This record gives sequence, C-alpha cells and structure tokens, in this order.
Amino acid sequence: MIHAMALGTWTSRALLQWTSRHFERQGIDRPRLAAEMLLAHVLGVDRLRLYMEPDRPASELERSAYRNLVERAAAHEPVDYLVGQSPFFSMMLSVGPAVLIPRPSTETVLEHVIHHARHVLGFHAPLIADIGTGSGAIAIGLARHLDQAKIVATDISPDALKVARDNAVSYGVDSRIEFCLGDLLEPLGSRQFHYLVSNPPYISRHDIPLLSADVIDWEPHDALFSENNGMQHIENLIENSSTYLV
Repeated sequence: MIHAMALGTWTSRALLQWTSRHFERQGIDRPRLAAEMLLAHVLGVDRLRLYMEPDRPASELERSAYRNLVERAAAHEPVDYLVGQSPFFSMMLSVGPAVLIPRPSTETVLEHVIHHARHVLGFHAPLIADIGTGSGAIAIGLARHLDQAKIVATDISPDALKVARDNAVSYGVDSRIEFCLGDLLEPLGSRQFHYLVSNPPYISRHDIPLLSADVIDWEPHDALFSENNGMQHIENLIENSSTYLV
C-alpha cells in the first residue's frame, strides 16, 4: 500500500486519491469522505486543510499511522469509530461503540421540525422529546437551530447518554437538554411536548444476513434491532405518543 512511491512523494492529494479508489474497491461507504476523515485525523487538521495544502508531503510516521487505519477501515471497521467522530448536520459529533453512527438520512427529521417550528404559530419555543437519543445527534442539532427549544433526550443505555451529554457540552447546548435514562417513553413521566422525535431500532433480526460487516460487527445491536419484524419500537411510539403530545 503506502510504503513507497516510485517517482514521487506521498502528498495529501496522492494519499486521498489512492485511498478513495482502494475503499471503493472494498465496498466502503462514502469512500472519499472516509479517506478524508482518516487523513485529517492522522495529520491533526480539519478536512478543509487537506485541500488547502494538497501537496503537503506526509512523513514516514504519518504514513505508518495512516496505513494502519486504512487497513482497519478496509476490513470494515467503521471509520467514524476509528477517528472517534462523525459528521452530522454541520456538526462533528463524538461517537464510539456505545452509539450508532448518525446517518445523513436522519437529518430529514431535524429539517422537518426546524421548518415547522419556524413557520407555525405557537411552536417558536417548543418542548421536544428525543426518544433513543444515542449520540445526541437529533437533540443537539435541534437545540442549536431552535434557540428557544427545550429538549428531553432519553436512552436505555447509560453509556450512550454519557456520549450524548458530552456532545451537548461541546456545542454549548447542555443547559437546554435534559438527559434521562430509561426505555422509550417511560422517562417522560407526565410531561407533554410539542414534538416527539425518534430514530428507533427498526431492523428485523431476519435481515441480519443483509447487513454489512461494519454494521453488524461493530454497532450496538440494542440500537439496531427490533422484534415483530422490526416494528416493535415504532409501533410502541405510535400507539402511545398521543399521551405525551400537547
């Protein structure tokens, strides 16, 4: 791999090009982004710096560290876990094996709530419940874009709540998010909310053979799988949510 270059030097540009092609051949999701995240992590810079200094040569020590991470990523260890961060809704959230890696598709939840709260009377200072908060991605994103919102974020995992709380502190919104340990709606008590949002477990265990290695081997199963063909958590939320809505 990145041991030597016949007629030149391994620059940031060359490393990204080689790694992107390698990841694409290995079936790694978003291969260019994965390469950028790993190289930026090794060099201790943000991803933009890679393009501001594309001809920066990598030292042997940097190449060695990068090589190790590339090999692990090519073996389907999640890149986000390798660097300890995941991009989501213009944020970089800390992540680890205790929480799911936030997916871009989840951003539509935030977009819908933010648009509704800004354009419908009576929702400018909403109370929001985020059920199964994980890394805190939804709760923190909403708190950052709705500056009068107050949010209760629940999760069944104490380790996940610690990750979420730390992320909230890093973005300065922890004073408006209450983190509660418990299963689904149970921690909400008798409180009522303007919005109830969630990205709950929704995968059937029958679909395990369809999942990629980076998901099934690394991400927390309690946050992935739901009984009743993947519908148990969703049905619970739908059937009981009216009790908690204003």
